[in-house]
Amino acid sequence: MYILDFKFKDKYDINDLIEVTRILRSENGCPWDKEQDHKSIRMNVLEEAYEVMEAIDADDAAMLKEELGDLLFQAVFHCQIETERGRFEFNDICDDVTKKMIYRHPHVFGNVKVDNSDDVLKNWDKLKKKSKHQDTVADTLDSVPMVLPALMRGQKVFKRASNAGVEMCDTKEALDLVQGKFDELKLAINDKNEEFTEEKFGELLLSCCNLSRFIEKDCEKALTFAVNKFIMRFRELESNTKSQGKTLDNLSDEQIKALFLNSD
Repeated sequence: MYILDFKFKDKYDINDLIEVTRILRSENGCPWDKEQDHKSIRMNVLEEAYEVMEAIDADDAAMLKEELGDLLFQAVFHCQIETERGRFEFNDICDDVTKKMIYRHPHVFGNVKVDNSDDVLKNWDKLKKKSKHQDTVADTLDSVPMVLPALMRGQKVFKRASNAGVEMCDTKEALDLVQGKFDELKLAINDKNEEFTEEKFGELLLSCCNLSRFIEKDCEKALTFAVNKFIMRFRELESNTKSQGKTLDNLSDEQIKALFLNSD
């Protein structure tokens, strides 16, 4: 009979989490956990990160503690896979990120002088490019992860291009670009050219990402707010319709349009 070699406690620390993860993937561990690899659980990292963001937005400390723990477990789990392969361990991760933070903060751990946060960010970008051997602006743009949500990726690409000196002059030019891409999209739709329509729709979204920098708004946050507002209006309309003994099928065209056009 197998006896679990684990000491139960009232309070656990990071070393206990590492050990629990090792046991889960051991010969006598959990069948499901043993079957997983990096790719099979890669989306879990993203999902847990989004749940951390949701907890932050809700300003819920208990929820944040739980979701940060779930995200940490993902990091430990992926690290355990690499430990089994003999490539690196959890302490190696801690060592790397600690050295990186020391290197990227020479104004704290070195003799570099800064006057404000802008100087800090400029130094950070300079040191990041050097450590990652990003010799050209294109290298910097390529380094923005493709797995990011497209709007976030677009915003980051434009920001990095701007930091390199590739910049529109003002908000008006950015707005004109959005209008121009919108007009091109209308032409593509009228021509019933599906491939061209998709291309122009993408360019319209990208031009909105560019505009976001000039009006200092986050694309993901703005779209999330708009989606939540739509759901709220839909819920109110559905509730009112139900109270009148009707169903959503009874909605008029004007009521449906109001869901999209109402700016209250």
